[in-house]
Amino acid sequence: MGSVEKIETLGLLDGPGIRVVVFLSGCKLRCKYCHNPEMWNMKKNNYTAQALADKILKYKPYFGSDGGVTFSGGEPLLQSDFLIEVSKILKENNVHIALDTAGVGYNIEEALKYVDLVLLDIKHVNQEGYKNMTGLDIDDSLKFIDILNKSNKPVWIRQVIVPGIMDNDKYLKGLNDILQKINNIEKIDFLPFHKLGENKYDELGIENPLKDTDSMDKIECDKLYTKFINDYYKNKS
Repeated sequence: MGSVEKIETLGLLDGPGIRVVVFLSGCKLRCKYCHNPEMWNMKKNNYTAQALADKILKYKPYFGSDGGVTFSGGEPLLQSDFLIEVSKILKENNVHIALDTAGVGYNIEEALKYVDLVLLDIKHVNQEGYKNMTGLDIDDSLKFIDILNKSNKPVWIRQVIVPGIMDNDKYLKGLNDILQKINNIEKIDFLPFHKLGENKYDELGIENPLKDTDSMDKIECDKLYTKFINDYYKNKS
């Protein structure tokens, strides 16, 4: 059994083609810019592996061979056993599987066997910044990179840009240093920090650490991406 927070169909931003996006609840990180704090705590188990696979397969006529399913969260690797069982069924039906993760979980090597694409969320680039941003040490994230490299899976990088934290040359240099350690990077996305989930903090009675931080301007975020690619990043894949 697994704990599924929600399922979105016809997703277009979480991997190639049309995706079914499955949000698994539970996360050890407490990212300051998180817009899904309602997923931090694991809910009651509400799906068997077969039931979830059957639900996903209903949409196969829509996503076909160009799309597939993306497991997100929360942090899906905190439910690795469930993820593996669902993935086994989906692979028997030739479904493309993407994993949206920060690399914090267990049984990672086995889970990656059934994954076709990893969407890796970069939370911060050094120990102090990572701890301040997530509440945890960066060690698990660095260990995940080693495991990911050994798996030889293609990788899409996701970097949220928070004004005043990530939009500077020092951070861009540190980001490049991290990405040079990761093999098979096919794509890098800079995602502007937004405040769309701000009301959730009030509803849950949780302090919002970035309540006084402005949203990141999309145009400025795109300029920062261009600067990063032109001035810092060299694709070694």
